[in-house]
Amino acid sequence: MSLAARVEEKLYQNRYIVDAGKPHIAIRPHEKPSENLLAMTRICPAGCYSETSSGQVEITPDGCLECGTCRVLCEASGDITWNYPRGGFGVLFKFG
Repeated sequence: MSLAARVEEKLYQNRYIVDAGKPHIAIRPHEKPSENLLAMTRICPAGCYSETSSGQVEITPDGCLECGTCRVLCEASGDITWNYPRGGFGVLFKFG
């Protein structure tokens, strides 16, 4: 067994309490996604962003680490709206 653990194995240790029907991130409707929004499909550490077969970017915020990467890249341009989840919801880090 390798001493270096895979990122997915580490992420599996975290838990996420879903706030059904009240996502804390929303993507602005778009015909063609911006370069930054497309970049999120590759750099989101939790893999929440994906590109659909029609070329749109969508988000599944369940499992979001609330790291702020998408907020830094996409909020100022209006590509997304981002808020912290309501109290008691969101990511629960097992090791801190």
